[in-house]
Amino acid sequence: MDIPEGLVQSAFSQLLGCRLQRLDEGVAEVAMDLAPELRNRGGKLHGGALFSLVDIAMGLACSSSHGFDQQSVTIECKINYLRAVSEGEVLCIANVVHAGRRTLVVEASVLQGDKLISKAQGTFAVL
Repeated sequence: MDIPEGLVQSAFSQLLGCRLQRLDEGVAEVAMDLAPELRNRGGKLHGGALFSLVDIAMGLACSSSHGFDQQSVTIECKINYLRAVSEGEVLCIANVVHAGRRTLVVEASVLQGDKLISKAQGTFAVL
């Protein structure tokens, strides 16, 4: 999928160090390294940073499904944190499971190697 860089990366995703790894119709894979600025007080990857990674990947999956000429926004998202991250890179894989005219439902998994870090599901509104 050949999309202009400005449409797939926001200033916020750059601030977090997110890197687009793959973008196909209804699918987005986004990686992020555990930078010192993303650690919580316990030294682990902050849950807010992890949630932001999920939201970014889900949003890109939505855009690749309905087209980058339309905008979509998160209207709800639920996440389960399953494992702490102490170092290294995580990868979020987001898949659109329902693409309606007004809403999209997206699932996402965050992995570190073969270990599942978190699982999420969200609903997005097409504007």
